[in-house]
Amino acid sequence: MSALLQGRVAIVTGGGRGIGRAIAESLIAEGAQVVVADNGTSITGDGGDPEVARAAVTELNDKAGAKRALAFTESVASPGVGKQLVDLAVRTFGGIDIVVNNAAILRDAPVFRAAPADWDAVIRTNLSAAFYLINAASIVMRDQGKSGRGGKEGYDWGRIVNIVSSAGLYGNLGQAAYASAKAGLFGLTRVTAMDLAPAQITANAVAPFAHARVTDSLQPAYDAQTADRERALKISAHHVANLVTALCSPAGKAITGQLLGVRGREVFLFGQPRPVAHLEAGAPDALAHDIVGQFGGQFADLSTDLEAFNTEPLV
Repeated sequence: MSALLQGRVAIVTGGGRGIGRAIAESLIAEGAQVVVADNGTSITGDGGDPEVARAAVTELNDKAGAKRALAFTESVASPGVGKQLVDLAVRTFGGIDIVVNNAAILRDAPVFRAAPADWDAVIRTNLSAAFYLINAASIVMRDQGKSGRGGKEGYDWGRIVNIVSSAGLYGNLGQAAYASAKAGLFGLTRVTAMDLAPAQITANAVAPFAHARVTDSLQPAYDAQTADRERALKISAHHVANLVTALCSPAGKAITGQLLGVRGREVFLFGQPRPVAHLEAGAPDALAHDIVGQFGGQFADLSTDLEAFNTEPLV
C-alpha cells in the first residue's frame, strides 16, 4: 500500500463486520489508526456482543503487525456517545481526521403495519447517531485545523463519509424507516459539507451495492427482486472500502457534498434533486390536470432500487 493516510485517525461505526470492517481494514492498510465502533447488535438492533468489535480489532492489529485499531463497544445511538468516541480517539491516537458513519439497523414493515417504536429505533441508529458523531468530531476537526494539524497549508485531512443507500433514493417496499433515515443522512451530508467547507473538511455520501447483513436480510417481494438481490450478494465489500479510502485520501479534498454509488468496480456519480420543469399554477381544479399534462412525461416511476440496478455487476 502507499500509506496515503499516514498520520490520520479514523472512527468507523459498525466497523466490526461487513462493509464497516472492510473500510476499517482499508484505512489501516493505508496508514490510518482506527477506532472500530460496534456494539455487536443484530441487524434489527436487538441484543449486543462486545466481542464483535474486540475480535475485529485483534485481527486488524495482527494483520497490521502493530496496534492500529481500537475497539469501542457501546451503542452510538445516543447523544453523549459521539463525544465519548471522539474523546477516545483523541486521547488514544492524538486526534480525529476521518469519520465514517456506517452503523445501521433494519426493522422492515409496510407503512400500514410498521410500529412507531421500530421507526424511532431505526431513525435513532441510522440517522441521529451520525449527527451526534459529526457534531462532536467537527468541533475537534475545526480546532485541529486552527492549531496546524496536518501542516501549515490548511487542514485538508478532515473527511466525513456517510454510508447511505439507494433505498433512500429510489425507495424499496416495506422500508419506510430505513429509506427515510438514509435519505435524511444524505441531507445531513449536504449541510455538513456546506458548514465545514470553510474549514477544508469534506463530507460525502456513498451508496453501496455489496454483500452485507442488510442484503442478507432483505426479503424480495417478487421473483424479479430475487434475482436482483442475488446480484448484490456477489459483490465484495472491499470495493466500497476502496471508494471510501479514495475519498479520505489527499486528492479527496476536491470532492465534497457529493453522492456516489459503488457496485463492484463501477463507481456512479448520482444527480441530486433539482427542478427539471416548471409551470404557472392556476386554480386548484385545473392545477392537477396541468401538472399531469405538462410534467407527466418526466414523472419518476415507482421502480425500487433493486429494479433500477438489475444488470450484472463488474466484479
